[in-house]
Amino acid sequence: MKQDLIVILDLGSTQNTVLARDIRALGVYSEIHPHDITVEELQALPNVKGIILNGGENRIVDGQAVEVRPEIYELGYPMISVDYPQSGCEVRLEALPEREALEKFLFRDCKAEANWNMKNFIEDQVELIRQQVGDRKVLLALSGGVDSSVVAAMLIRAIGEQLTCVHVNHGLMRKNESESVVKVFRDELHANLIYVDAVERFLGKLAGVADPEQKRKIIGGEFIRVFEEEARKLDGIDFLGQGTIYPDIIESGTKTAKMVKSHHNVGGLPEDLEFELVEPLKQLFKDEVRACGVELGLPHDMVYRQPFPGPGLGVRCLGAITRDRLEAVRESDAILREEFARAGLDKKVWQYFTVVPDFKSVGMKNNARVFEYMVIIRAINTVDAMTASVEKVDWEVLERITNRILAEVETVNRVCYDMSPKPPSTIEFE
Repeated sequence: MKQDLIVILDLGSTQNTVLARDIRALGVYSEIHPHDITVEELQALPNVKGIILNGGENRIVDGQAVEVRPEIYELGYPMISVDYPQSGCEVRLEALPEREALEKFLFRDCKAEANWNMKNFIEDQVELIRQQVGDRKVLLALSGGVDSSVVAAMLIRAIGEQLTCVHVNHGLMRKNESESVVKVFRDELHANLIYVDAVERFLGKLAGVADPEQKRKIIGGEFIRVFEEEARKLDGIDFLGQGTIYPDIIESGTKTAKMVKSHHNVGGLPEDLEFELVEPLKQLFKDEVRACGVELGLPHDMVYRQPFPGPGLGVRCLGAITRDRLEAVRESDAILREEFARAGLDKKVWQYFTVVPDFKSVGMKNNARVFEYMVIIRAINTVDAMTASVEKVDWEVLERITNRILAEVETVNRVCYDMSPKPPSTIEFE
């Protein structure tokens, strides 16, 4: 393996991701694992050089303090603890180590090398994928978004024709999205791609469902069922590839942190899943995923494509999904993307989209009273998707977008702009 590894054990800290990124910034690869990792699981990780026990305000779960397994101390790894008493470590810190202390632990105590970079990361993941998969086959959910595209490129490098990509059109895609996916991956990249038209199937399952978590679970569960059906048509599919990244895991809830929202590839997986998962990006943040895509040689437009949630427009058509509101989301989103590109904002703003709530407001059209939906525009900037700030869009641009949406999108009479940062808001509404 190319990279040394520092393991962060989550013992209730709210600063796990900060610590992980601080370590990576010093050139050493780090991963966050649950507090109750077993000796066998720890020893199975490649090139572990040291362990940080990262305690904090969430260390009490269901009335009990979470603890590391005592046998972990007997493995001989250099260890420090942060805000974690009765730890058995020689060094205990009250707060996250500053750069100098962190450097001493990494390079003096752990004797780690500063060999964390995307080239080495990819080489390590390719080797791990080959070890995991062997001569068997992988089925990959290919939405065409950044995460699944990067996973596809990595899997192609690792196992080539053992990969089959499946693109499911669930009726919740952006305008012309499915057509674009087929064109790029089948026609240009010559991937082994299966296209599944499941629009009526998904919309039927979602009819009348208003709860966002239930929608996510239905969409995630139905995705898996579609893949199982496609896998039965193929020989020897034992693995499911997924573009899971670390923010997905955090927001779906950990053993010491409550769920913010489930992601279809984390919280939406059924218990009777027939596949073993292949998730080579699950320890990366969004900016690192993009860097990985660049290193893999993917086109710039694909790597910096607008982020799109797994459940698609299903979580941007707020409440119970109806076809008229779904179409309003799709059309208004297309207008927003066109106008942002025209203004050069597509290269400046990290993510932008529209949502349509499930209530109406009074308006006037053609000198008559109407009762129609509103469109909410959201445009935010972020580095790692853990925090986000609102883009200050020029008033003339917003006015042009508003006028087009009101003129071109049926059943809409009002446009609003979301001014909420993350936190306290999340990037998506549901």
